[in-house]
Amino acid sequence: MRKASFNTKHSPMTTAKIIFIHPPVVKPSEPPAGIARLSACLKANSVEHGVIDANLEGMLHLMRAFARTETPVGRWSRRACKNLEENLAALQNPGTFCNQSRYSRAVMDIHRVLHTAGKPFGVQLSLSDYEDGRRSPLRSVDLIQAAEQPEVNPFYSYFSARLAQALEESPDFIGFSMNFLSQALCTMAMIGFVKKIHPRQKILLGGSLATSWIRLSGRTNLFSGLVDRMVEGAGEEKLLALLGMTPRREGPSADYDLLEKNRYFSPGFILPYSAAEGCWWRKCSFCPEKAEANPYRPLSASRAAAELEALARKTQASLIHLLDSSISPALLQALIENPPGSPWYGFARATRHLADEDFCRALKKSGCAMLKLGMESGHQGVLDALSKGIDLAEASAALRALHRAGIAVYGYFLFGTPPETEADAHETLDFIVRHSEYISFLNLAIFNLPAGSEEARSLSTQKFYEGDLSLYRSFLHPAGWQRGNVRNFIEKTLKKHPAVAPIIRRTPEFFTSNPAPFFAFLKNSK
Repeated sequence: MRKASFNTKHSPMTTAKIIFIHPPVVKPSEPPAGIARLSACLKANSVEHGVIDANLEGMLHLMRAFARTETPVGRWSRRACKNLEENLAALQNPGTFCNQSRYSRAVMDIHRVLHTAGKPFGVQLSLSDYEDGRRSPLRSVDLIQAAEQPEVNPFYSYFSARLAQALEESPDFIGFSMNFLSQALCTMAMIGFVKKIHPRQKILLGGSLATSWIRLSGRTNLFSGLVDRMVEGAGEEKLLALLGMTPRREGPSADYDLLEKNRYFSPGFILPYSAAEGCWWRKCSFCPEKAEANPYRPLSASRAAAELEALARKTQASLIHLLDSSISPALLQALIENPPGSPWYGFARATRHLADEDFCRALKKSGCAMLKLGMESGHQGVLDALSKGIDLAEASAALRALHRAGIAVYGYFLFGTPPETEADAHETLDFIVRHSEYISFLNLAIFNLPAGSEEARSLSTQKFYEGDLSLYRSFLHPAGWQRGNVRNFIEKTLKKHPAVAPIIRRTPEFFTSNPAPFFAFLKNSK
């Protein structure tokens, strides 16, 4: 197993040394963007640091160890273990994405190995999730127990060795980036292990999930005694302040030098990039960005486009993943004027720009392979009540224009919002059916009520999950359109409609939107 590597290209260095860790479990298709931003900041200011993608490394270690040493029960499990390396290689082969059945078979077999390896630990593991039958990531007491008993974690054989090697470098800080609930229990298990073998080691905890917990609870450190400091929001300036430094110079906003050599489950390096914090629209009801008072802080569109071009060339990116909550019209125009040189995709609003076919053709020429559109509803009254700022006639024109330009659309629709009725949901189904030939992929979600949203105060609410760290509340729907009814509608009516079912079947297992652009442009270029 490799030792933690530190960036030593820039001098003079500070005396501080930091290791950043990306814990399991998240989709292992691309490197962690948040850590790449921190790495860029520290490199620009000559701070020695290293990066461990424990998510990718941990998954590979667990699966390979299981396939090598265990004799699984059942024909499928035995076949999956036998063909593990072949299937891993298939996900890194562009040709696999020209045949969706071959892709699906490889993903499902890899998942089978990971899932089976987690069973002895009482954990439901997948390529995108981690569910412990005994502990919840929404209960602080369970998270603390995970730290107290790291040896019961399925990734223990991996991280106990990897973290012990990292500690040999005598880092001043080890920073964990926790963005999803699926990472929480593993993050705490790793922190607990470090504290057991090196009680004085200083631990930092950041990431979007940590930020949400801080803002929801009003507590600056939920895990005192295990974590020395929780970092809220963007960590670059706060990290430098912790080191007693002021920024010496401004460099690129992201750096992947310590990550790009990893072999992710993708046919080439995917470059995740954020051109803005927060959302440029920021008017939607029940918006988590608004509820958590996240400001909109964009890079200039020209700088973002220039950085993307430079990073794509340096990393030889096979795909760029724009992480913005919604790509601003200004950035879309900048990408047209200064194409990044690699195919790209991301979230966008169905604005009048996208209803212009010439604009969409220019986007396609710039490398746009797919846009994820948060349509949310096919009923204008629901959209207006949610302050979405979406005009259905304009959205319809955008879907047609994008299709004619050859840009795939991943449509996002949300059901069970407070202003929606069952009749409104059927209108959304009708909208999807009328536009089914223009929609390549679908995400059909049930509304979750953000616990901190201002609008939640006008609803009758109760606990959504048992736990003191839940980010959502359940509510009594004003029109009686309760969650169970919504779920039945999606599963038994919407997904089974003959115009919708083929779109659902195209959804890539576990990785959902992440590999979808490859299907869009690799299949077409075959």
